[in-house]
Amino acid sequence: MLTHGSILVSLLWLVEQIPTPPPPAKRQRGRQETYSDKLFVKALIVMIIRRLYTAYALLSFLEQADPVAQQIRPLLTEHGRFPTRRTWERRFEKLPARLPALIGCGVWHKKHRLAGEVPHTSIDTEAAWSKSGYHGWWYGWKLHLAVVVGSIWIPLAAEFTIASDADNVIAPKLLEQLPLEVRYILGDTHYNTPELRQECALHNRELVATRRGPYPHRDGGVDVRRIFHKLRSLAIEPFNGVFKNIFEWRGQMPVKGLKRCQLLALGAILLYQIVLLYQHERQQPVGVGVKALLRAA
Repeated sequence: MLTHGSILVSLLWLVEQIPTPPPPAKRQRGRQETYSDKLFVKALIVMIIRRLYTAYALLSFLEQADPVAQQIRPLLTEHGRFPTRRTWERRFEKLPARLPALIGCGVWHKKHRLAGEVPHTSIDTEAAWSKSGYHGWWYGWKLHLAVVVGSIWIPLAAEFTIASDADNVIAPKLLEQLPLEVRYILGDTHYNTPELRQECALHNRELVATRRGPYPHRDGGVDVRRIFHKLRSLAIEPFNGVFKNIFEWRGQMPVKGLKRCQLLALGAILLYQIVLLYQHERQQPVGVGVKALLRAA
């Protein structure tokens, strides 16, 4: 049920429509969690849109005599209770590991890392090095994505790791998140491994990935792969550009540390999905004007 409040409040209401993974069959030991993950997903959406990067900043915002803040606070209450600041902080630490299931830069030289030295306070010491065929060596994080090839770019799966984690190693986690209807997986050369092909076969999927070796390739499937590779290039690279533009994280994440960066990056992917749902519910052009919509929220 959608309300007629602000855009931000409407987006929070849509969180209730997100399917949640079933609870573990065996009851976990220790104290059970009082609040649902969706409560903290709502709070995370508020933090991303309003650029509040700590639990303290979130709670300070909610205490303001602002109409939107007053509408939001009841939505962040469960069982008549509002979490304490320590509860917010503790659950935000756990949330990054759970976000992929809900989604279906500084330079630090190696010699400094080995010596345990931090040459500048802007360096994020939990990040790592990686090498790209387009950008050369770079230091930071890596957002692994599976995106629909179509007229609308819809992210279906996401993982966020240090930059040195190989694509083909993280790819099986993305496969687990994909809907059963997905039959073709398109990837570049890094995904063309026997292990990943076997993993795709177990899920009744076909991996179409660029092959190694000198060009031009002359095997029987080269023409089909060329078509699929062009389709892939029309999806993942443009979406990466759109995503960076919407959230304005082109140069450096606004927070440090793996878990905090995971929280924001994966939360932003989930928020993007919710915005598409928001536009669909209101019969607006889906995927158009996302940045302006979030600015208005």
